[in-house]
Amino acid sequence: MQQWIGCDAHKKFSVFVAVDERGKAGHAVRVEHKREVFRTYLESLPANSEIAIESMGSWYWLVDEMERAQHIPHLTNPLEAKKRMGKPNKTDRLDARGLGVLLRNGTLPECWIPPGELRDQRELLRTRMALRDMRIKLKLRIHAALDRYGLQAEGISDLFGKSGRVYLAEAAAELPTETRRMVVTQLEALDELTEKIEAVEKRIQEQIAPSAEVKLLLSIPGVGAILAPVIWLEIGDVNRFPRAEQLASYAGLVPRVISSGERMRLGNVSKSVNQYLKWAFVEAATCAVTVQHCYHVHSSEHHVPPSEREAEIRRNRAPN
Repeated sequence: MQQWIGCDAHKKFSVFVAVDERGKAGHAVRVEHKREVFRTYLESLPANSEIAIESMGSWYWLVDEMERAQHIPHLTNPLEAKKRMGKPNKTDRLDARGLGVLLRNGTLPECWIPPGELRDQRELLRTRMALRDMRIKLKLRIHAALDRYGLQAEGISDLFGKSGRVYLAEAAAELPTETRRMVVTQLEALDELTEKIEAVEKRIQEQIAPSAEVKLLLSIPGVGAILAPVIWLEIGDVNRFPRAEQLASYAGLVPRVISSGERMRLGNVSKSVNQYLKWAFVEAATCAVTVQHCYHVHSSEHHVPPSEREAEIRRNRAPN
């Protein structure tokens, strides 16, 4: 008899419940997240079992183990799945049973499972974004320290460029002792982060940039050496989107529509979107608009070819 299995996964264990063709649920089985224990349980299941599992922090290795055991994992959106279950009570067994029932009925809100290699490559770009955010926070803290003591760098556009560093060295002498030490410490950390970011970018250029998909994306106005790999890896297989509108929605570029009778208004963009892809598209659009504006304003005055002007703007718009 065929069965569908729901997996309510937690950090240290998972609860499995099998649902048969009549919709009857079996006993709940708790499996500890020790790799050998987990593998032993999966090997005890019928071949090619279909397993529904919620998208959560540690789903990567769980899905890998299911595929390794030649089962068929189905990743689901946990919030949408719980809405469709409609349960007044919540237990691990009920959650696992509910996932199994949704899978059996064909109503499970599934998420695409990227191939393991793609998931691994995404870490390059996502780590770069995380390091960039750390660098931005350090810069803001240094700016704030100077502002607190009325030290403003007049005529210096980049406080962390060559002339800015000269000013920082002079301004630091006017800061109180501990504040000065912390500014120096943050500048040292900033330099270390910059080295790490450059190393990650080099790796990106070696491993991802040569791909045909990235080269094609680079032909789009506003898409540069960092945004192209981000867009490619976050979209994955573009053929999984039947229509362009669905891709736009997945990227968080479509607002909610609130319509009643003859009245209609647009709401906020959903938070349940790919935030990395949303950031990349917004950055690319901003860059493209900036390039076009600067070309119209400056090309007649300075006779700068569009390609050179675009390259200049892209350098300036490169994520910090």
